[in-house]
Amino acid sequence: MYYPITRPRRLRSSANMRRLVREHHLRVDDLIYPLFVTAGRDVKKPVQSMPGVYNISLDLLLPEVEKAVHQDIPGILLFGLPETKDAIGSGAYDNNGIIQNAVRTVKDKYPELLVLTDVCLCEYTDHGHCGIVRDGEVLNDPSLELLARTALSHAQSGADMVAPSDMMDGRVQAIREALDANGYAGIPIMSYSVKYSSAFYGPFREAAGSAPRFGDRKTYQMDPPNVREALREAEQDIAEGADMIIVKPAMAYMDIIAAVRENFDLPVAAYNVSGEYAMIKAAAQMGWIDEQKVTMELLTGLKRAGANIIITYHAVDAARWLHA
Repeated sequence: MYYPITRPRRLRSSANMRRLVREHHLRVDDLIYPLFVTAGRDVKKPVQSMPGVYNISLDLLLPEVEKAVHQDIPGILLFGLPETKDAIGSGAYDNNGIIQNAVRTVKDKYPELLVLTDVCLCEYTDHGHCGIVRDGEVLNDPSLELLARTALSHAQSGADMVAPSDMMDGRVQAIREALDANGYAGIPIMSYSVKYSSAFYGPFREAAGSAPRFGDRKTYQMDPPNVREALREAEQDIAEGADMIIVKPAMAYMDIIAAVRENFDLPVAAYNVSGEYAMIKAAAQMGWIDEQKVTMELLTGLKRAGANIIITYHAVDAARWLHA
Protein backbone atom coordinates (compact mmCIF):
# COMPACT_ATOMS: atom_id res chain seq x y z
CA MET A 1 0.00 0.00 0.00
CA TYR A 2 1.13 3.54 -0.72
CA TYR A 3 -0.80 5.24 2.07
CA PRO A 4 0.09 6.19 4.82
CA ILE A 5 3.78 6.15 3.88
CA THR A 6 3.17 8.20 0.72
CA ARG A 7 1.17 11.38 1.30
CA PRO A 8 1.00 13.68 -1.76
CA ARG A 9 -0.51 16.41 0.42
CA ARG A 10 2.91 16.97 2.01
CA LEU A 11 3.92 18.86 -1.11
CA ARG A 12 0.78 21.03 -1.05
CA SER A 13 1.12 22.17 2.55
CA SER A 14 1.87 25.87 1.94
CA ALA A 15 2.03 28.47 -0.80
CA ASN A 16 5.83 28.37 -0.90
CA MET A 17 5.86 24.57 -1.00
CA ARG A 18 3.46 24.63 -3.95
CA ARG A 19 5.67 27.21 -5.67
CA LEU A 20 8.72 25.03 -5.13
CA VAL A 21 7.25 21.96 -6.86
CA ARG A 22 5.13 23.70 -9.50
CA GLU A 23 5.62 22.01 -12.87
CA HIS A 24 4.44 24.67 -15.33
CA HIS A 25 4.71 28.44 -15.22
CA LEU A 26 2.86 31.12 -17.18
CA ARG A 27 5.11 34.10 -17.89
CA VAL A 28 4.61 37.54 -19.39
CA ASP A 29 7.24 36.50 -21.93
CA ASP A 30 4.77 33.93 -23.31
CA LEU A 31 2.13 36.49 -24.35
CA ILE A 32 1.21 38.26 -27.58
CA TYR A 33 -1.43 41.00 -27.58
CA PRO A 34 -3.77 41.24 -30.65
CA LEU A 35 -4.99 44.68 -31.75
CA PHE A 36 -7.52 45.85 -34.37
CA VAL A 37 -6.50 48.95 -36.32
CA THR A 38 -9.22 50.73 -38.28
CA ALA A 39 -9.38 53.50 -40.86
CA GLY A 40 -10.40 57.00 -39.82
CA ARG A 41 -9.39 59.39 -37.06
CA ASP A 42 -10.27 59.65 -33.39
CA VAL A 43 -11.89 56.21 -33.47
CA LYS A 44 -11.97 53.95 -30.42
CA LYS A 45 -15.02 51.83 -31.09
CA PRO A 46 -15.86 49.12 -28.53
CA VAL A 47 -16.35 45.60 -29.88
CA GLN A 48 -19.67 44.81 -28.25
CA SER A 49 -19.08 41.07 -28.01
CA MET A 50 -15.54 41.51 -26.64
CA PRO A 51 -15.57 43.81 -23.61
CA GLY A 52 -12.31 45.73 -23.30
CA VAL A 53 -11.42 45.26 -26.99
CA TYR A 54 -11.67 48.15 -29.48
CA ASN A 55 -11.32 49.04 -33.12
CA ILE A 56 -8.71 51.79 -32.88
CA SER A 57 -7.70 54.32 -35.51
CA LEU A 58 -4.06 54.90 -36.26
CA ASP A 59 -3.90 58.21 -34.41
CA LEU A 60 -5.01 56.51 -31.17
CA LEU A 61 -3.04 53.30 -31.57
CA LEU A 62 0.12 54.15 -29.64
CA PRO A 63 -1.55 54.58 -26.22
CA GLU A 64 -3.03 51.09 -26.60
CA VAL A 65 0.33 49.66 -27.66
CA GLU A 66 1.90 51.40 -24.65
CA LYS A 67 -0.22 49.21 -22.36
CA ALA A 68 1.57 46.15 -23.71
CA VAL A 69 4.97 47.84 -23.54
CA HIS A 70 4.35 48.97 -19.95
CA GLN A 71 3.62 45.36 -18.95
CA ASP A 72 6.75 44.05 -20.75
CA ILE A 73 4.70 42.00 -23.21
CA PRO A 74 7.17 41.09 -25.96
CA GLY A 75 4.91 41.44 -28.99
CA ILE A 76 1.66 42.53 -30.56
CA LEU A 77 -0.33 41.07 -33.47
CA LEU A 78 -2.00 43.58 -35.79
CA PHE A 79 -5.25 43.16 -37.73
CA GLY A 80 -6.41 45.81 -40.19
CA LEU A 81 -9.87 47.20 -41.00
CA PRO A 82 -9.58 49.18 -44.25
CA GLU A 83 -11.80 52.05 -45.32
CA THR A 84 -12.88 50.28 -48.52
CA LYS A 85 -12.97 46.68 -49.71
CA ASP A 86 -12.96 45.04 -53.12
CA ALA A 87 -13.07 41.60 -54.71
CA ILE A 88 -9.30 41.11 -54.67
CA GLY A 89 -8.52 42.56 -51.24
CA SER A 90 -6.20 45.19 -52.66
CA GLY A 91 -6.02 47.03 -49.34
CA ALA A 92 -4.15 44.06 -47.87
CA TYR A 93 -1.05 44.64 -50.02
CA ASP A 94 -1.30 48.43 -50.47
CA ASN A 95 2.02 49.88 -49.31
CA ASN A 96 0.03 52.76 -47.83
CA GLY A 97 -2.58 50.46 -46.28
CA ILE A 98 -3.85 50.44 -42.73
CA ILE A 99 -1.52 47.69 -41.48
CA GLN A 100 1.51 48.99 -43.33
CA ASN A 101 1.04 52.44 -41.75
CA ALA A 102 0.33 50.90 -38.36
CA VAL A 103 3.56 48.90 -38.46
CA ARG A 104 5.59 51.99 -39.33
CA THR A 105 3.90 53.99 -36.57
CA VAL A 106 4.53 51.39 -33.88
CA LYS A 107 8.10 50.56 -34.90
CA ASP A 108 9.02 54.24 -35.02
CA LYS A 109 7.92 54.68 -31.39
CA TYR A 110 8.77 51.24 -30.00
CA PRO A 111 11.54 49.75 -32.16
CA GLU A 112 12.25 46.90 -29.72
CA LEU A 113 8.64 45.70 -29.54
CA LEU A 114 7.94 42.70 -31.76
CA VAL A 115 5.29 43.63 -34.31
CA LEU A 116 3.56 40.65 -35.93
CA THR A 117 1.03 41.04 -38.72
CA ASP A 118 -1.88 38.84 -39.69
CA VAL A 119 -1.61 37.96 -43.39
CA CYS A 120 -5.02 37.28 -44.90
CA LEU A 121 -7.48 38.79 -47.34
CA CYS A 122 -10.78 38.34 -45.50
CA GLU A 123 -10.75 41.76 -43.81
CA TYR A 124 -10.08 43.38 -47.19
CA THR A 125 -12.41 41.54 -49.58
CA ASP A 126 -15.99 42.61 -50.16
CA HIS A 127 -17.07 38.94 -50.10
CA GLY A 128 -15.32 38.22 -46.79
CA HIS A 129 -13.42 35.14 -47.90
CA CYS A 130 -9.69 34.56 -47.42
CA GLY A 131 -8.82 34.25 -51.09
CA ILE A 132 -9.89 35.07 -54.62
CA VAL A 133 -13.46 34.00 -55.43
CA ARG A 134 -14.69 32.96 -58.87
CA ASP A 135 -18.16 31.58 -59.56
CA GLY A 136 -18.73 31.07 -55.85
CA GLU A 137 -15.51 29.08 -55.33
CA VAL A 138 -12.54 30.22 -53.25
CA LEU A 139 -9.55 29.64 -55.52
CA ASN A 140 -6.34 28.44 -53.93
CA ASP A 141 -3.47 29.04 -56.35
CA PRO A 142 -4.51 32.50 -57.66
CA SER A 143 -4.72 33.64 -54.02
CA LEU A 144 -1.11 32.75 -53.25
CA GLU A 145 0.41 35.64 -55.19
CA LEU A 146 -1.75 38.17 -53.33
CA LEU A 147 -0.95 36.64 -49.94
CA ALA A 148 2.76 36.73 -50.76
CA ARG A 149 2.47 40.39 -51.85
CA THR A 150 0.70 41.16 -48.57
CA ALA A 151 3.39 39.53 -46.45
CA LEU A 152 6.14 41.26 -48.40
CA SER A 153 4.50 44.67 -47.98
CA HIS A 154 4.30 44.06 -44.23
CA ALA A 155 7.98 43.17 -44.07
CA GLN A 156 8.88 46.24 -46.14
CA SER A 157 6.94 48.36 -43.65
CA GLY A 158 9.01 47.01 -40.77
CA ALA A 159 7.07 44.00 -39.44
CA ASP A 160 9.20 41.62 -37.39
CA MET A 161 7.15 38.53 -38.26
CA VAL A 162 4.28 37.64 -40.60
CA ALA A 163 1.45 35.28 -39.68
CA PRO A 164 -0.55 33.86 -42.61
CA SER A 165 -4.02 32.84 -41.42
CA ASP A 166 -5.82 32.12 -44.69
CA MET A 167 -5.28 28.32 -44.82
CA MET A 168 -4.63 28.24 -48.56
CA ASP A 169 -2.43 25.29 -49.55
CA GLY A 170 1.13 26.38 -50.33
CA ARG A 171 0.90 29.88 -48.92
CA VAL A 172 3.88 29.45 -46.57
CA GLN A 173 6.13 28.48 -49.49
CA ALA A 174 4.84 31.38 -51.60
CA ILE A 175 5.47 33.84 -48.77
CA ARG A 176 8.89 32.40 -47.94
CA GLU A 177 9.98 32.66 -51.57
CA ALA A 178 8.72 36.24 -51.87
CA LEU A 179 10.46 37.34 -48.69
CA ASP A 180 13.72 35.64 -49.57
CA ALA A 181 13.76 36.96 -53.13
CA ASN A 182 13.35 40.54 -51.92
CA GLY A 183 15.97 40.62 -49.18
CA TYR A 184 13.83 39.59 -46.21
CA ALA A 185 15.22 36.13 -45.55
CA GLY A 186 15.52 37.05 -41.87
CA ILE A 187 11.77 37.62 -41.38
CA PRO A 188 10.19 34.58 -39.69
CA ILE A 189 6.80 33.12 -40.56
CA MET A 190 4.42 32.21 -37.75
CA SER A 191 1.91 30.12 -39.65
CA TYR A 192 -1.67 29.46 -38.66
CA SER A 193 -0.93 25.88 -39.65
CA VAL A 194 -3.70 24.28 -37.61
CA LYS A 195 -6.76 26.51 -37.92
CA TYR A 196 -10.14 24.89 -37.47
CA SER A 197 -13.47 25.97 -38.92
CA SER A 198 -14.73 26.86 -35.48
CA ALA A 199 -17.81 28.41 -33.89
CA PHE A 200 -15.50 30.28 -31.49
CA TYR A 201 -14.66 32.99 -34.05
CA GLY A 202 -17.97 34.89 -33.95
CA PRO A 203 -16.83 37.91 -31.91
CA PHE A 204 -13.68 38.29 -34.02
CA ARG A 205 -15.79 38.56 -37.15
CA GLU A 206 -17.65 41.43 -35.53
CA ALA A 207 -14.37 43.08 -34.55
CA ALA A 208 -12.73 42.63 -37.95
CA GLY A 209 -15.84 42.96 -40.12
CA SER A 210 -14.77 39.76 -41.84
CA ALA A 211 -17.81 37.48 -41.86
CA PRO A 212 -18.17 35.82 -45.30
CA ARG A 213 -20.97 37.27 -47.43
CA PHE A 214 -21.90 33.80 -48.67
CA GLY A 215 -21.21 30.24 -47.62
CA ASP A 216 -18.61 29.46 -44.97
CA ARG A 217 -14.90 28.63 -44.69
CA LYS A 218 -15.17 24.88 -44.31
CA THR A 219 -13.48 24.16 -47.65
CA TYR A 220 -10.21 25.68 -46.43
CA GLN A 221 -10.31 25.75 -42.64
CA MET A 222 -10.02 22.39 -40.90
CA ASP A 223 -12.83 20.08 -39.78
CA PRO A 224 -12.94 20.17 -35.92
CA PRO A 225 -13.06 16.38 -35.37
CA ASN A 226 -9.70 15.83 -37.12
CA VAL A 227 -6.38 15.26 -35.33
CA ARG A 228 -4.16 13.52 -37.89
CA GLU A 229 -4.99 16.22 -40.41
CA ALA A 230 -3.57 18.79 -37.98
CA LEU A 231 -0.25 16.97 -37.97
CA ARG A 232 -0.21 16.82 -41.77
CA GLU A 233 -0.91 20.55 -42.01
CA ALA A 234 1.84 21.38 -39.52
CA GLU A 235 4.33 19.09 -41.24
CA GLN A 236 3.59 20.65 -44.63
CA ASP A 237 3.99 24.21 -43.37
CA ILE A 238 7.28 23.34 -41.67
CA ALA A 239 8.53 21.81 -44.93
CA GLU A 240 7.53 25.00 -46.76
CA GLY A 241 9.51 27.21 -44.36
CA ALA A 242 7.35 28.03 -41.33
CA ASP A 243 9.35 29.05 -38.26
CA MET A 244 6.51 28.79 -35.75
CA ILE A 245 3.17 26.96 -35.68
CA ILE A 246 -0.17 28.32 -34.47
CA VAL A 247 -3.03 26.14 -33.24
CA LYS A 248 -6.38 27.95 -33.35
CA PRO A 249 -8.68 27.90 -31.37
CA ALA A 250 -7.03 26.93 -28.08
CA MET A 251 -9.43 25.99 -25.32
CA ALA A 252 -11.30 23.15 -27.06
CA TYR A 253 -8.12 22.05 -28.86
CA MET A 254 -5.63 21.45 -26.06
CA ASP A 255 -5.22 17.89 -27.28
CA ILE A 256 -4.17 19.27 -30.67
CA ILE A 257 -1.65 21.61 -29.03
CA ALA A 258 -0.23 18.62 -27.17
CA ALA A 259 -0.08 16.50 -30.33
CA VAL A 260 1.67 19.22 -32.32
CA ARG A 261 4.11 19.84 -29.45
CA GLU A 262 4.92 16.13 -29.22
CA ASN A 263 5.52 15.70 -32.95
CA PHE A 264 7.42 18.87 -33.90
CA ASP A 265 10.32 20.86 -32.46
CA LEU A 266 9.27 24.32 -33.64
CA PRO A 267 7.77 26.83 -31.19
CA VAL A 268 4.01 26.31 -30.87
CA ALA A 269 1.58 29.19 -30.34
CA ALA A 270 -1.96 28.77 -29.04
CA TYR A 271 -4.46 31.39 -30.17
CA ASN A 272 -6.89 31.99 -27.30
CA VAL A 273 -9.63 33.22 -29.63
CA SER A 274 -12.42 35.77 -29.40
CA GLY A 275 -15.22 33.39 -28.41
CA GLU A 276 -13.13 31.98 -25.57
CA TYR A 277 -12.38 35.51 -24.37
CA ALA A 278 -16.02 36.59 -24.69
CA MET A 279 -17.31 33.67 -22.62
CA ILE A 280 -15.02 34.52 -19.71
CA LYS A 281 -15.87 38.22 -19.91
CA ALA A 282 -19.63 37.57 -20.06
CA ALA A 283 -19.60 35.11 -17.16
CA ALA A 284 -17.43 37.46 -15.09
CA GLN A 285 -19.77 40.39 -15.73
CA MET A 286 -22.65 38.26 -14.46
CA GLY A 287 -20.68 37.48 -11.33
CA TRP A 288 -20.67 33.76 -12.09
CA ILE A 289 -16.88 33.33 -12.13
CA ASP A 290 -13.73 35.02 -10.85
CA GLU A 291 -12.29 36.51 -14.06
CA GLN A 292 -8.69 36.62 -12.91
CA LYS A 293 -8.60 33.09 -11.54
CA VAL A 294 -10.39 31.53 -14.51
CA THR A 295 -8.28 33.42 -17.05
CA MET A 296 -5.02 32.45 -15.40
CA GLU A 297 -6.14 28.84 -15.05
CA LEU A 298 -7.00 28.69 -18.75
CA LEU A 299 -3.75 30.31 -19.91
CA THR A 300 -1.70 28.06 -17.65
CA GLY A 301 -3.58 25.08 -19.08
CA LEU A 302 -2.45 26.11 -22.54
CA LYS A 303 1.15 26.16 -21.35
CA ARG A 304 0.66 22.73 -19.77
CA ALA A 305 -0.72 21.41 -23.06
CA GLY A 306 2.52 22.43 -24.75
CA ALA A 307 2.13 26.00 -26.02
CA ASN A 308 5.30 28.08 -25.93
CA ILE A 309 3.42 31.24 -26.94
CA ILE A 310 -0.14 32.39 -26.22
CA ILE A 311 -1.92 34.94 -28.41
CA THR A 312 -4.66 36.33 -26.20
CA TYR A 313 -6.91 39.37 -25.74
CA HIS A 314 -6.34 38.85 -22.01
CA ALA A 315 -2.62 39.64 -22.46
CA VAL A 316 -2.48 43.04 -20.75
CA ASP A 317 -4.62 41.93 -17.81
CA ALA A 318 -2.74 38.64 -17.48
CA ALA A 319 0.60 40.43 -17.52
CA ARG A 320 -0.60 42.84 -14.84
CA TRP A 321 -1.76 39.94 -12.67
CA LEU A 322 1.56 38.16 -13.17
CA HIS A 323 3.48 41.27 -12.14
CA ALA A 324 1.39 41.76 -8.99
